[in-house]
Amino acid sequence: MKFSGLQKTSLLDYPDKVASVLFTPGCNLRCPYCHNWKIATDPQPPFLQEAAALEILESRKKYVDAVVITGGEPCMHKELPKFLAKLKERGFFVKLDTNGFYPEVLEECLNHVDYIALDVKTSPEKYKQLGAQDTNNLQKSIEILKMGKVPYEFRTTIVPEIVTLQDIDHIGKLIKGSKTHALQQFVPENTPDKHYQTLQIYTPETINEFTNILSQYTEKIILRT
Repeated sequence: MKFSGLQKTSLLDYPDKVASVLFTPGCNLRCPYCHNWKIATDPQPPFLQEAAALEILESRKKYVDAVVITGGEPCMHKELPKFLAKLKERGFFVKLDTNGFYPEVLEECLNHVDYIALDVKTSPEKYKQLGAQDTNNLQKSIEILKMGKVPYEFRTTIVPEIVTLQDIDHIGKLIKGSKTHALQQFVPENTPDKHYQTLQIYTPETINEFTNILSQYTEKIILRT
């Protein structure tokens, strides 16, 4: 595998653990509010090669507990499961971030991860605004996690216009019966579509409405606002 970057230390990306974060290049979606859009849409060398990444991670073992693989979209890379297995062999806790559009690869990863975060970005009808023709694969991935044994969270970045009260209800129906759902505040900066930098973020009152709707569908809600 190759990577677009490595963040040596993060206290935010893996719940209750100190982690290093690896960023994979490329993504199948084109979210107009993406903060990693350069990595996702036009990844440029120099890339960090797998052997070098593993060497850096080994040298960080006394400082970090875990490794987070994010993107871009990691599951685009068919070699991902083998790389995750190498991380586990080295004693790391492993978390995978994914948009859920590669259920077959996701299923292969399950034996090599300790935690998965799957983005449910909006209602199925609006995914065309993000570059997806349909959400069949996303729905397969949601069911894989709900039926599996690996701890997971579904998460939604609450982007105005992309996520409304009606969308939240549709999201709830998609993830009905899930263990955990995280709502993340949108930060209106460094977006590929400049329009999203002008939007007013949702107020605590509106976020509370979102929470009340989602609580009908999931056991636990995490707020990252």
